[in-house]
Amino acid sequence: MKDILDRLDQRRAQARLGGGESRVAAQHKRGKLTARERIELLLDSGSFEEFDMFVQHRSNDFGMENQKIPGDGVVTGWGTINGRAVFVFSKDFTVFGGSLSEAHAQKIIKVQDMALKMRAPIIGIFDAGGARIQEGVAALGGYGEVFKRNVTASGVIPQISVIMGPCAGGDVYSPAMTDFIFMVRDTSYMFVTGPDVVKTVTNEVVTAEELGGAKVHTSKSSIADGSYENDVEALLQIRRLMDFLPANNQAGVPEIESFDDPSRLDRSLDTLIPDNPNKPYDMGELIRRVVDEGDFFEIQAAYARNIITGFARVEGRTVGFVANQPMVLAGVLDSDASRKAARFVRFCDAFSIPIVTFVDVPGFLPGTAQEYGGLIKHGAKLLFAYSQATVPLVTVITRKAFGGAYDVMASKHVGGDVNYAWPTAQIAVMGAKGAVEIIFRQDLGDPEKIAARTSEYEERFMSPFVAAERGYIDEVIMPHSTRRRIARALAMLRTKESEQPWKKHDNIPL
Repeated sequence: MKDILDRLDQRRAQARLGGGESRVAAQHKRGKLTARERIELLLDSGSFEEFDMFVQHRSNDFGMENQKIPGDGVVTGWGTINGRAVFVFSKDFTVFGGSLSEAHAQKIIKVQDMALKMRAPIIGIFDAGGARIQEGVAALGGYGEVFKRNVTASGVIPQISVIMGPCAGGDVYSPAMTDFIFMVRDTSYMFVTGPDVVKTVTNEVVTAEELGGAKVHTSKSSIADGSYENDVEALLQIRRLMDFLPANNQAGVPEIESFDDPSRLDRSLDTLIPDNPNKPYDMGELIRRVVDEGDFFEIQAAYARNIITGFARVEGRTVGFVANQPMVLAGVLDSDASRKAARFVRFCDAFSIPIVTFVDVPGFLPGTAQEYGGLIKHGAKLLFAYSQATVPLVTVITRKAFGGAYDVMASKHVGGDVNYAWPTAQIAVMGAKGAVEIIFRQDLGDPEKIAARTSEYEERFMSPFVAAERGYIDEVIMPHSTRRRIARALAMLRTKESEQPWKKHDNIPL
């Protein structure tokens, strides 16, 4: 019996070594952790239960029958993050460069199926060079099986992808269909075709970093939701994010004990809005002042910075926040901001996470670049997302809410449940100056008349009370009481039910 147990220990030790000590050393030299080290850091200590440690590929072409390594380039299993079950797979770059074979794909498929059956989140850690060329269509078929399961699980369980090395070819499409993607600066890349192929086909010379590095995908393409300095920081932040997310679409948001009084008043908010209506202020400061303990996990912070999205807690329960950012482009809505917010709203709605919206928006960004780029359709995505949402929607207008952007930003008309405004709110079709120049065009030659008309327009329309008189605003509130009002509104809306007509699925303006 002892001999059998010793042989098991030996086989386990061999499997845990992956591609061998020299390749592990090379991985560390690049500043990267190994697949197993990443899992150990991500999960609670001692909680990881590995599956398929001894699986090997079944390829006999190109001498592959002589190159078989236990695990076949991916480590799979389950464990816990702060006591909550999650499934995980981590690609092992030390084994065949983490490339996907048929057997490798079957290991990932197994944990995908188990995660869906258990209704638990799944986290994929990517560090790989794409399909294993020696296996041809068998590897491509494996990718297809993985992709299909990504789609089946979408909106049922949270799916998180962490890019911690190269991620090319078929490997990029699975992360693209997950809920969130995070990268590591300087060591992770995502592209469909690498720099060598790009040079061959288009004669364009580009580095891996320029083509698909973390900076590109967090600030330009919007593929990634965030990036971190190294493997350790990335994995610790994923642990933090998972504390905000429900286990599945029926579990309800996680709730932790909060020591922050929900009725806390913050007098500094009474002076947050500058006297000059054209002067910016930081909407991020408002969010951090009203949420529990100032803890805010921002999503896509480097992309479309004129709108803020992210998770926080109110009374210990997860809430999604969407807010115009006056510090960037005056908080205007453009194509990028609309798409960013729409995707976030749809995620929150899929997983029953209430949404709080802070509004300070002068309208949609004008210009040929926006119109040619499809602003109408992109803006409609955000309108569609809010109109479709059945989760509790609480809206606070802090200052400007002009034109169609007022409607789009979770107004009462598209489904807002509780809509508040600060006394500084200005709700109108457009700014007073522009409106007067259109209405009283005949008086443009008389500056005194125009000034009087502008003052009259501001008095009549540029206040929250016109909307409040019609019931479009439920209450004009004191800024210092914003946290208390939001907390009470969310508590009241906890049992919200919303009936929707049957449909196979919607047809969002993609």
